[in-house]
Amino acid sequence: MKLTCSDYKTADMQILIHHVYEYNKGLRSLVLHTMNSSEKEKTENLLQRKGISYFLQTVSANKINVFFGTEDCIKIVKSFGDKSLSDFTDEQDFILGIMLGYARNQQYDRYIKRKGINSDYLNSKLVG
Repeated sequence: MKLTCSDYKTADMQILIHHVYEYNKGLRSLVLHTMNSSEKEKTENLLQRKGISYFLQTVSANKINVFFGTEDCIKIVKSFGDKSLSDFTDEQDFILGIMLGYARNQQYDRYIKRKGINSDYLNSKLVG
């Protein structure tokens, strides 16, 4: 498939290209971009041409999740299976957030809340 500059003019593709730029500059190890599934072929073409590891996940009839980044990050994401992000375990959600570069303290808080961990629980586990 021969692509031209006009093929990359949609908002989804412009954002994807910006994410590729950030990845290539070392700002991210992993990127998650949700986009229209009509852009799937162009997306795969771009990532393959750039030699970037990726994993595509169907969200709905017209949306896909595009994960791309280091080979290790993609291996980890693939190991979670092809399930909805909302079905990730608490641990998978935490790992994904850290790999995506989300603020660590916010990820810690999110994990603690998802696990239902509170001070009383922790204190009971720490005291012999």
